[in-house]
Amino acid sequence: MRATDLIIKKRDGLQLSGDEITWLIERYTAGDVPDYQMAAWAMAVLFRGMDDRETTDLTLAMARSGDVLDLHDVAPITVDKHSTGGVGDKTSLVLGPLVAAVGLTVAKMSGRGLGFSGGTLDKLESIPGFRVDLTAGEFREAVRQIGLVIAGQSGNLAPADKQLYGLRDVTGTVESIPLIAASVMCKKLASGADCIVLDVKAGRGAFMKTVDDARELAQRMVAIGQRSGRRVAALITSMEQPLGYAIGNALEVKEAIATLQGRGPQDFVQLCLALGTQLVLLAGKASDAAGAERLLRDALESGAAWEKFRALVAYQGGDLAIIDDPRLLPEATTVEPVFARDEGYVARIDALELGLVTSDLGGGRQRKGDPIDPSVGVVLERKVGDWVAQGTPLATVHASRATDIERMRARVEGAFEVSDAPPSASPLVYETVQ
Repeated sequence: MRATDLIIKKRDGLQLSGDEITWLIERYTAGDVPDYQMAAWAMAVLFRGMDDRETTDLTLAMARSGDVLDLHDVAPITVDKHSTGGVGDKTSLVLGPLVAAVGLTVAKMSGRGLGFSGGTLDKLESIPGFRVDLTAGEFREAVRQIGLVIAGQSGNLAPADKQLYGLRDVTGTVESIPLIAASVMCKKLASGADCIVLDVKAGRGAFMKTVDDARELAQRMVAIGQRSGRRVAALITSMEQPLGYAIGNALEVKEAIATLQGRGPQDFVQLCLALGTQLVLLAGKASDAAGAERLLRDALESGAAWEKFRALVAYQGGDLAIIDDPRLLPEATTVEPVFARDEGYVARIDALELGLVTSDLGGGRQRKGDPIDPSVGVVLERKVGDWVAQGTPLATVHASRATDIERMRARVEGAFEVSDAPPSASPLVYETVQ
């Protein structure tokens, strides 16, 4: 085979065979296919697309390009969740302990964030002592002992995806649905998950801006999972406003702790229960959605989910005294409210802008390896549909310097749109793709 022939074949809108896709990924990972040829192939895929079979073959080839984890000797079934990313999305910190508390085994490899606030690992590292870099033995022992682990990805997990993603990022080919779907799913397959729930976000604060685009991506990823012998479901969820109230690493950990103790924001609790219900059903722990949700609510209300979170933190070296008293988590030196200029109903909150504000305060990173300030961020005081009086707080900004708050004040205020009439209610979960 020649890479040139495969580029031309896809350029002309023809299907590639499984053998051709496997050859291309193997040769690219080995360095035999140069970046310029792979970039040309990715551009051809962007314009011509791939069908479900091709996308599945691509996903499996990338998953098999490095280590493939098999945990069946310590857990008959493992579950995992992936979110396409959003503002204030601390779901893994609650969902993992919640489903582990009802008997599912959660073996999750997470990443660090770029852009808004940090990723799941950055949030957990707000807890002093918490270790995200576990050995393979430590990872497996956590699965065996407590049925819950959240750690950094193996250095050799789906290396082809790492190479291809970096290339797509600089060649204008990130937006290809088949390439996005394969990138997400290859890491899930390589990490050994049997049951996967996908949180595909749509809206101003999400990568997919419309429900139609989110649905297309969700359908493609579910099809990959099914063709690969995994049990997969996807929820298409709203990111028209931040999830919960807290945006920022330690602030989101505090909100996750409050949620596990029964004091969480309604929308955040609703999303965790919806995602958890799908995992319980996929794993066969309940026969219907109502029964699955009852199991999860019982685990939340009884404190079982909170105890699972404490077990996770203890195993991975975190300081339990700090999560038992979240006031000891990193706190910003300057905390000030931003007030409403007008009275009325909050009609819209620009999640993207508040995410960028948090990043600019030091809560996110623009380049891999940038340091993160875990204490900074924004906490909403009002959500869409709430009434706000003139001169009352819209949000509170947590910063390391007073000058940072002054720089961000107008941006935070501008992220809130206030109107005379209450906005029409919109769903948190648009639909389920199975």
